[in-house]
Amino acid sequence: MKVRAVQTLPSARSNQLIVRELPDETLVYDMEKHQAHCLNSTSAFVWKYCDGKTTVEEMARLLEREFATPADDDVVWLALNQLRRLRLLEEGSGAIGMMKVTRRDLVRKYLPAALVLPVILSIPAPAAAQALSRCGRAGDPCDGANPCCPGFGCDGICFPR
Repeated sequence: MKVRAVQTLPSARSNQLIVRELPDETLVYDMEKHQAHCLNSTSAFVWKYCDGKTTVEEMARLLEREFATPADDDVVWLALNQLRRLRLLEEGSGAIGMMKVTRRDLVRKYLPAALVLPVILSIPAPAAAQALSRCGRAGDPCDGANPCCPGFGCDGICFPR
């Protein structure tokens, strides 16, 4: 069921991305797809080491040392598969996608240390027209330049009708 590449050297994509590292997570905005991704500390750690030089096995050892919890190649493969699916890795980056591992399998395997599992949350960014066409909802200030949304009235503050 599992196929392992001898030397997998994944590379993180860097073009058309805005990256902000925070204490517990990393935020990545993809300017091509207009999507925002929030990488938890495990996913961010794996992505950081997608330098085209570090193997999956080395990443697993580094991850285990960094988080002081058991972690093997499967944890790294799950993160790599998620990063590949979200197009945060360079195309043709090693043998990404060959390893079939699910979060459910890893939760069963690592239940005591489930917090080390990689998680990435993504949301689409609104189109420019959507961002500019903001209307006020209940409690928002309103005037001629800042109208209330349909179904709301304005007396300096939007109120439901």
